[in-house]
Amino acid sequence: MAPRTLEAADLPWREHLAYLGADLPPLEEISGIVLFGGVMNVDRIDEHPFLGDERAYVRAAVDSGVPYLGICLGAQMLARALDHPVYPAGVREIGFHPVHPEPAAAEDPLLSVFRDGDRVFHWHQDTFELPGGATLLATGDTIRIQAFRYRTAAWGVQFHVEVDRDEIDLWLKIAGEDVVREWGSTTERIEEEADRFVQEHERRAAELFGRFWELVRKEA
Repeated sequence: MAPRTLEAADLPWREHLAYLGADLPPLEEISGIVLFGGVMNVDRIDEHPFLGDERAYVRAAVDSGVPYLGICLGAQMLARALDHPVYPAGVREIGFHPVHPEPAAAEDPLLSVFRDGDRVFHWHQDTFELPGGATLLATGDTIRIQAFRYRTAAWGVQFHVEVDRDEIDLWLKIAGEDVVREWGSTTERIEEEADRFVQEHERRAAELFGRFWELVRKEA
């Protein structure tokens, strides 16, 4: 989803695969950052040393005013970079669930694309409290914090706004039926949900990314 919207916005971009060990690019070369998800908790630095580097990088980006959009693990990384703990929620969210924008979302540059009850795609089990000084933008029925903004140009979005139907199908295939059942659902159920909700999910995601790229362009 994100690469397609970048191409539509005619913006140059680079992909950084942190787990390969490459150095992060200097912030002065970057006009905006999108940090995607991962299967690990943000504090598993002993197993995944790049998480420590990413945390420092995110904090530096926020302090410098570089536009930042963190999705799932990326949202948790933003909270952790702001010195808030990230911990198991005690429940798991998987599949399409409703999101409830807070009043502040109505005027937010990104989250105003959502209306109460819109279905978004989840696959996570960690959560966090709202960081001090942050604005709560959306909540969920199972895990409360779903989206927030810090200052004027850093967003954390707990749900997977970036995935399209092909990626959902790929994740289900990689995970396998046993894993999906461990998470409390079935491949068939999620595929049925995708049939109903993914088209609008993709439309809202394209709008959200388009707005973020415009913000990045203006800041650059």
